[in-house]
Amino acid sequence: QVQLVESGGGLVQAGGSLRLSCAASGHAFSDYSMGWFRQAPGKERDTVAAITWGGAYTDYADAVKGRFTISRDNAKNTVALQMNSLKPEDTAVYYCAASDGAYSGLLDAARVKYWGQGTQVTVSS
Repeated sequence: QVQLVESGGGLVQAGGSLRLSCAASGHAFSDYSMGWFRQAPGKERDTVAAITWGGAYTDYADAVKGRFTISRDNAKNTVALQMNSLKPEDTAVYYCAASDGAYSGLLDAARVKYWGQGTQVTVSS
């Protein structure tokens, strides 16, 4: 069992930055590929970024490529999402996710084993 707790969300103006963090506890964190998803009101939950268990490989959705950076620290059991040049369309609840399947790029929500509770990110224009 892995528990995931996100933090760092908030309100920011367009063009600004936020850093989301996800703290994991429980079973070996380094066994899991990690990712971030987001869900805007009335929309499906979309994958945003993913990182392999060792941190060597990362993948990003086209909508955030070049603006967001995912990273992890296995010694501290944390994964982070640095979000720069934020846009109003980035407004959503952001979820941390863990998957124990073979890494194949951005995580598939159907294959996520553990979810965090979500943190709200609001970008004003």
